Amino acid sequence: MKNFVEELKWRGMLAQIMPGTEEALQKEMMTAYLGTDPTADSLHIGHLCGIMMLRHLQRCGHKPIILVGGATGMIGDPSGKSQERNLLNNETLYHNQECIKKQVAKFLDFESKDANAAELVNNYDWMKDFTFLDFAREVGKHITVNYMMAKESVQQRLNGTARDGLSFTEFTYQLLQGYYFLYLYQHKGVRLQLGGNDQWGNMTTGTELIRRTLGNDAEPAFALTCPLITKADGKKFGKTESGNIWLDPQRTTPYKFYQFWLNVSDDDAERYIKIFTSLDKETIDALVEEHRQDPGRRVLQRRLAEEVTVMVHSQEALDTAIEASSILFGKSTKEGLEKLDEATFLDVFDGVPHFDVSKDVLGQPAVEIFTQAAPVFPSKGEMRKMVQGGGVSLNKEKLTQFDRPITADDLIDGKYLLAQKGKKNYFLLTVK
Repeated sequence: MKNFVEELKWRGMLAQIMPGTEEALQKEMMTAYLGTDPTADSLHIGHLCGIMMLRHLQRCGHKPIILVGGATGMIGDPSGKSQERNLLNNETLYHNQECIKKQVAKFLDFESKDANAAELVNNYDWMKDFTFLDFAREVGKHITVNYMMAKESVQQRLNGTARDGLSFTEFTYQLLQGYYFLYLYQHKGVRLQLGGNDQWGNMTTGTELIRRTLGNDAEPAFALTCPLITKADGKKFGKTESGNIWLDPQRTTPYKFYQFWLNVSDDDAERYIKIFTSLDKETIDALVEEHRQDPGRRVLQRRLAEEVTVMVHSQEALDTAIEASSILFGKSTKEGLEKLDEATFLDVFDGVPHFDVSKDVLGQPAVEIFTQAAPVFPSKGEMRKMVQGGGVSLNKEKLTQFDRPITADDLIDGKYLLAQKGKKNYFLLTVK
């Protein structure tokens, strides 16, 4: 059986591990779970490290369970600070769960006939009928307040500058998470919990609850965390100015997704290719060495972007993303532009000067539209000169006559005109 802990170590995916975990994993197949928040109908790349942990776990012969926190979604954010983790109804939770399973199925094998087939569970299924009296009797009496107070996460909140202190919900959250582990231990044979390093306190409460509830003779439970992934400058990984990078192509186009990975720094690419791909050590070491010989070719970034885009989306989506990426700098055509869906087209030209013009301009000469309706050129004389010199393109085709009429046939997707001055200066017109 391949050593799961060793796999995580060389990939830089291991933060903390309870004593005895590695030895237990080497003895026999172990069932492990990782929890995820169902407050959106898509995961984002901030979830990917945990999902990749489950992927490596299954590939090492163990059984992964992904826990969708439906009960958590019913509580919302226990600190009351997050607007993202708002309260959800049953219908929304179920929809989100199904969307998440569909995404995770690209990483884990749920259909396998082997004993280590992946499973998805929702803690709402067993918490919805769990009363407060049940909680007090089965959970509360086993863990002391002293134990809970000693947790670093609790101390940080109590000793911090927050005026609102620590809510009862937030304080008892570690007991709830601990009970999820106990339930899965008893009903699914789960002996290992995986998670981000910020969850270490809650995870070890789970192992302690199992020990205190079932006694020292019960098989021990374990916890293992991955580090919180950051960028080389220490900033939060996965967030951009426009928000999260989602796995759902409707939220983040495959082009934009591909571009995110393509544009990471050299240091980040060297770390991320270990964490976010399934490439083996030999392949990655060779890529790192090749990249260091000539960083300008961005070998690491390209391979990283390709691997993750195919894994999350598809080979076809990658091909489209690469083709779209070449539009700004390569020899594309109008046909190439028309192949792109509207969201990808707008992502490609996000950031270029953008003008809204009336559909009344259709039929007018190009020189009128690009100087009067939209100030692409400061004067008609300058435009005439550039057109005569072969330096102006419309929809990636050379404009040979500065006064040729622009018609509805020129519109991309029925509404866009793309003007280009020289090689790099683009202007997007939306005809309304």
